[in-house]
Amino acid sequence: MMKPASEIKAHFLRTAIGAGALKFGQFTLKSGRISPYFFNAGLFCDGAQLNALSACYADTLMASDIRFDMLFGPAYKGITLASATALQLSLRHDRTVPFSFNRKEAKAHGEGGLLIGAPLKGRVVIVDDVISAGTSVRESIEIIQASGATPAAVIIALDRQERGSTGDQLSAAQQAQQQFGIPVIAVAGLNDLLAQDLPEVKPYRDDLLRYRRKYGALNSA
Repeated sequence: MMKPASEIKAHFLRTAIGAGALKFGQFTLKSGRISPYFFNAGLFCDGAQLNALSACYADTLMASDIRFDMLFGPAYKGITLASATALQLSLRHDRTVPFSFNRKEAKAHGEGGLLIGAPLKGRVVIVDDVISAGTSVRESIEIIQASGATPAAVIIALDRQERGSTGDQLSAAQQAQQQFGIPVIAVAGLNDLLAQDLPEVKPYRDDLLRYRRKYGALNSA
């Protein structure tokens, strides 16, 4: 039975907090903003945590209306995420989906080339942790299209749902959707975090609300 989206989001957020991947306090972001929370998917770093995270990716993807034929994981974090999500699609949803990923630099010896795994074809979902500047998405789309395949969507773990620092009112995910013309799906976002009655969130709820009021993207509240 397909899990409701709200249940998937709640499970992901609890898992992220338990893994220490989602933290609360005071963090200086690359943009210079002082954020009351910080997410680092690299801290899902043991088998149980990766199992839980990738299950959330697979469940979110299957709950969406996205038609897809395979997964692509941009180096480096996307490699593990795409591989594990393909495994979960098989185990949880009886869906056998090929996957591939890229090297940062083309290999000149051995099997050579830039790509590892299944040949890129059909409708391809890009699997990554977050979207910031959109560089990874752009490079992934170029790789997919150069292989004659079609980018179908991007799936990420957490959408901060905050506007960029350039004056644009759109979030990074919204900008990517607008620029590349494909949907961006997040397992959860800041709004979902605020909607959860999690004990770890309560001491920071007012700070999170203030942060959203100050930096929230268009239609994010």
